[in-house]
Amino acid sequence: MGLRRAEVARIIDHTLLAPAATGEEVLTLCAEAAKLGVGAVCVAPTHVYLAAASARRDGQPEQPAFAVASVVGFPHGNHLTVIKAEEARRAVADGATEIDMVIDIANAMDENWRAIETEISEVRLSVPPHVVLKVILETALLPDANIVSACRAAEAGGAEYVKTSTGFHPAGGASVRAVRSMAGAVGGRLGIKASGGIRTAEQATTLLEAGATRLGLSASADVLAGFPA
Repeated sequence: MGLRRAEVARIIDHTLLAPAATGEEVLTLCAEAAKLGVGAVCVAPTHVYLAAASARRDGQPEQPAFAVASVVGFPHGNHLTVIKAEEARRAVADGATEIDMVIDIANAMDENWRAIETEISEVRLSVPPHVVLKVILETALLPDANIVSACRAAEAGGAEYVKTSTGFHPAGGASVRAVRSMAGAVGGRLGIKASGGIRTAEQATTLLEAGATRLGLSASADVLAGFPA
């Protein structure tokens, strides 16, 4: 694809979602984000305020150094919809401008697409229109046909992105198969975030060539080092 390091950095969500992550580690993540020039950081709801304050400090108050994303219903997805909506609302109140929500995975396995669309719609309505909503499908658990249907439910529910994985499920993370299915379903209308297990520039390039438009990475520096400056 001939991508340069700065181009790739702008589509990275630099991520720290380990349950035991400390405030100091979040600040280190944010400092790395500013240094690398990534587009966003992705942190747990309890760390949104800290990350948002860091983004403002490292940039200008009216032009943060990076966007702040947070997760909803993470990592299992089987929270009540009302809890996911409130979690999203509180994250935005604390400074998040992007929300990554996990669907109720069982609904996708049961092909209950109406339930998926409904919960996505409820989360979408709980936050302002400018907030970017990404929907995590945990694609390693789903056959291609279910990935396509889940993507269509996410689109109908008002999402801006569909996302492969939490990175926490033992079934696996991002795959070329899943990204191609997602791109076939919504490519060009919704963004596609590949996340989970991406540790090299080669992996990132393959997923971008398959149709990914955003990357969720914890090893951002290592991945970016593999692209030309």
